[in-house]
Amino acid sequence: MKKRTNKLRSHCPVNYGLEAFGDRWALLILRDIVFRGKRTYGEFLKSEEGFATNILASRLDHLIENGILQREGHETDGRKDIYSLTEKGLDLIPLLFEMVLWSAKYDSRSEAGRIIRLVELIRKDNRKISEKVIEQVKRGEAIVPEYLS
Repeated sequence: MKKRTNKLRSHCPVNYGLEAFGDRWALLILRDIVFRGKRTYGEFLKSEEGFATNILASRLDHLIENGILQREGHETDGRKDIYSLTEKGLDLIPLLFEMVLWSAKYDSRSEAGRIIRLVELIRKDNRKISEKVIEQVKRGEAIVPEYLS
C-alpha cells in the first residue's frame, strides 16, 4: 500500500476525516460499496450522480492511498479490478449510517424512507447493526435489498 505523502492541514480529528474520505465523490463510492454492492470501476461509473471518469479514478486512488479501499484483480477478467473496503474503510460504516439518520431527519425527500427497517435498526443500536453489515460487506453483499421496507 502506498503511503500518504501529503501533509495534513491540521491534526483536528474532523480535518483528518475530511482529508481521508470527506469529499462527496469519495463518500458516494463508499455508499455504492456498502449499500449497493458495487465493486468495479464500471459499476461506480453507472451511479446516478454521474461520476466523470477522471474524478472517479482520482477518488478511487485517493481512497486506496488513504488505506480505506483496496484493489485486486478480477478473478476471471484481467481487464477489471475489484474494489473493497479495508478494515479502516469498514470502520466508516457507522458514520455512513449516522449520515442516513441525519438525512432522514432533514431531507423530506430522502430515500431513507425506502429503507425504514434499516433506519429503525440504526436508531436502535448503530454499533450492533454496523457489526452485522460489516460482515455482509466483507462478503461483497449489498445491504439495501435485505432492508427494503
